[in-house]
Amino acid sequence: MGTPALLSWSGGKDAAWALHTLRAAGDFDVVGLLTTVVAEGGPASMQGVTGEVLRAQATAARLPLIEVPVAPGADNSRYEAALAAALAAARLRWPGIGHLAFGDLALEDIRAWRTALCARLGWQALFPLFGADTTTLARTMLAGGLRATLCCVDTGQLAAGFAGRAYDASLLDALPAGVDPCGENGEFHTVVHAGPMFATPLHLRRGASTLDQNRFQRTGFTVAG
Repeated sequence: MGTPALLSWSGGKDAAWALHTLRAAGDFDVVGLLTTVVAEGGPASMQGVTGEVLRAQATAARLPLIEVPVAPGADNSRYEAALAAALAAARLRWPGIGHLAFGDLALEDIRAWRTALCARLGWQALFPLFGADTTTLARTMLAGGLRATLCCVDTGQLAAGFAGRAYDASLLDALPAGVDPCGENGEFHTVVHAGPMFATPLHLRRGASTLDQNRFQRTGFTVAG
């Protein structure tokens, strides 16, 4: 067994692939998924993946889901306080745990911020995918069996019509020049529904697409059946 760790979970492909990568390496044993949600039982704060889907993903990954509710518009101090409380509770559940992994790929400022935040809270941040070539990584994830769908598109960077499309080779081929194939610059976010990190695939039902803040085209998904 490796060193116990938590994984920051968004419901998207990068977090899912980080879980697969950590399990394959064996140095760390991911014992739980930690996700920031908008209020109690709400969606993931960034991607908008619903609580229902997040919990189904955790079940498929055979891991408990730790939800960290943060009110809409909360500042960093409130976010940090909510995270600190969740991590303190995790230490009661898993004595001695002290590592929190993230699926970040390339943004150095985000990595530095997460590293400093974890250090203030007495934890060590892990970045198993950081520095990977995103063009290669995108193809590797697909070849490895990961299946996901675009659930949010920043229409300032990518056409709204990409929302709701499968994250597959044809989508990668259709991305305009300058759009990162992993969406690392915020061009799009995904919801993952199958892959080697899941014991069984999820069957998701597509809902309506709506424009949020006159910029973000969001497509909702629910668990089918």
